[in-house]
Amino acid sequence: MATPRFIKNPSGPVLGVTDIPVLKVDGLYFKDMERTGSLLPYEDWRLPAKERARDLASRLSVEEIAGLMMYSAHQMVPSLQGSPFAAAYRGKSFEESGAEPWEMTDAQKKFLSEDHVRYVLAMYIQNGEIAARWNNEMQAFCEALPHALPVNISSDPRHGASKAAAEFKSEAADTSKWPDGMAMAATFDPDLCREFGRVVAQEYRALGIATALGPQIDVGTEPRWMRVEDTYGVCPELVTDMARAYCDGLQTDPGASSDAEGWGSDSVSAMVKHWPGGGPCEGGRDAHYPFGKFAVYPGRSLDQHLKPFLEGAFKLDGPTGKAAAVMPYYTVSWRVDPSGQNVGNSYSKYIINDLLREKYGYDGVVCTDWGITQDPDDKIDSFGSRCYGCENMTEAERHLRILENGVDQFGGNNDIKPILEAYRLGCKKYGEKAMRERFERSAARLLLNSFRCGLFENPYLDPKESVRILGCKEFCEAGFAAQLKSVVMVKNNGVLPVSGRKKVFIPGRTIDERKNFFRGLNGKQSQAGADRKKVEEFFEWADSPKEADFAVCFIESPLSDGYSEETGYRPIMLQYRPYTAMEARKESIAGGDFREDFSNRSYFGKSNRAANEKDLDLILDTRRAMPDKPVIVVVRMHNPCVLAEFEPYADAILVDFGVEEKAVLTLISGRAQPEGLLPVQLPADMETVERHAEDTPLDYCPYKDSHGNVYDFGFGMNWNGVIHDERNAKYHR
Repeated sequence: MATPRFIKNPSGPVLGVTDIPVLKVDGLYFKDMERTGSLLPYEDWRLPAKERARDLASRLSVEEIAGLMMYSAHQMVPSLQGSPFAAAYRGKSFEESGAEPWEMTDAQKKFLSEDHVRYVLAMYIQNGEIAARWNNEMQAFCEALPHALPVNISSDPRHGASKAAAEFKSEAADTSKWPDGMAMAATFDPDLCREFGRVVAQEYRALGIATALGPQIDVGTEPRWMRVEDTYGVCPELVTDMARAYCDGLQTDPGASSDAEGWGSDSVSAMVKHWPGGGPCEGGRDAHYPFGKFAVYPGRSLDQHLKPFLEGAFKLDGPTGKAAAVMPYYTVSWRVDPSGQNVGNSYSKYIINDLLREKYGYDGVVCTDWGITQDPDDKIDSFGSRCYGCENMTEAERHLRILENGVDQFGGNNDIKPILEAYRLGCKKYGEKAMRERFERSAARLLLNSFRCGLFENPYLDPKESVRILGCKEFCEAGFAAQLKSVVMVKNNGVLPVSGRKKVFIPGRTIDERKNFFRGLNGKQSQAGADRKKVEEFFEWADSPKEADFAVCFIESPLSDGYSEETGYRPIMLQYRPYTAMEARKESIAGGDFREDFSNRSYFGKSNRAANEKDLDLILDTRRAMPDKPVIVVVRMHNPCVLAEFEPYADAILVDFGVEEKAVLTLISGRAQPEGLLPVQLPADMETVERHAEDTPLDYCPYKDSHGNVYDFGFGMNWNGVIHDERNAKYHR
């Protein structure tokens, strides 16, 4: 087990080392990472981080730089048998090996030593103590390798109070829980978002994480998109302010030295996504899958999608100035390139080099989204196959093209061979000197973020301190208070709040078989409507409507799929009952794929149904069983959906964009008052959705309820009625 020691400088950073030599120069201590016995520029923490990064980049071999350009696969700590991305320990499963849960896997030792990987993506982490010890094991292992390059651990979001199925959601049970994405947007409070970013940074660094794969700052103009729930909503101004605030909170270390430009050992680098905006996907289909690869701009509103980057993440109020990294989306941004090329964004010279790098002057790290360089799958209904528009190239040729555009790093690529082959191809095309310089530019950018975050001085953690920080009372209370602020009440017939220990009936739910994120099948599910123990903290549990004083129906927004092998393209639904798309385009805007002998992806006249259609029946059945008693509906809203089917039958409706059950029950019981505002429009019907432009904000007709309230952007209610305050005065249509 790694046992680091810590050396305090009389003025300067604390050094964390295991067995590396330490130099004393001018009464100060420095790591002898190159083991030369003399102080080199990259070892001198007194120098600017950019100067140190350039110096070290010049010392690395091509193979070592290629290692920096790769991200590891998702790591499970520990890697249990049968879990996703399972790995071995000394040739055996974790259970058979007798390994400690923080030990490194065989694969980790290989990709750190042989493939020179230094960006490691953590997915599952059992707890904070194990995370800290695992971090220390990796850092000690790498300290013994040439240049003592520290590991930069990264993570997908892991603070969300409610799990979501649209993208990888990581978990660490020790972190505080906060509203994320649209839930945070529903507070309409950038200052709160900044506070959230600061808490995330402290808990991430306690886990060893120095890079966040987020925030997701796409403008959520397309309500059917499966990732709209992770955005800050549909208003470009609100998204921009939230993006700026979160990045400031995440990156700015309040204790940074005056010459460090806000960076320090409590900073986390933000990788904002997804340039130039993943929101306007045609028909709501997502580009994780070839059948959803096109982003379209019928409203010619590209500028609205760039705003959160150009005026938010790239123009921070704090001293770090801009987000440290950017991730382009998988999409083919249809007809955005004046040359007429329609390729995935990282393959587009116009989108990356001409716009991002040259026109807008972004000089931070650019990292591709995951898995875009491998060969395509034969099936269009597959998870992967994302080398859109470049399917006829070799893997090495794809890597070279991406490098030519100014991209620095390849998400989800663990194979060094195609990067080295791309280097050789580039040497033939441009000469070895030019390719070496090109590799060094990326190396300097990638190393800069590790220097800025203090990893070269002290990458080690104190496990006891990690346990103290993670999920501490202060952070948990702040996160829960934020959850309460994010819930939106759109209807109340005077039944809320419910005071006293009344009896509540909460019906169970049924969800039919459906495709999951990885395109496998989830079987039919039956589940309880709520956690009985949590409910009984507030109310008495009733097993039937007859004995209850009121009912709460917990449901989800409609769950549907825009493609199947049997039907081809079909509508993604925002309503519960079966739907036939008679208002859809007869000709799709974008199309064309080597697996298809047609280019029209229209689903005009086709039908679909929601896998959770029974959520609607659940409400209607409860209403019939309790005609004279209050029926409250709580919608976990992944997507802005049509409430017309059940609104007249509900006495109150709460919209939950991602909070714990306890937060909703707290509001229902009146222990807090709802404050949230809709960060999206809730559509009147599917027809208005079909007629809208995927790239245009706030362009469809919102629902008007039985009391005359319009469920438009910025609408919300509290116990006194409709909310009118400075928030919906500042952010409006």
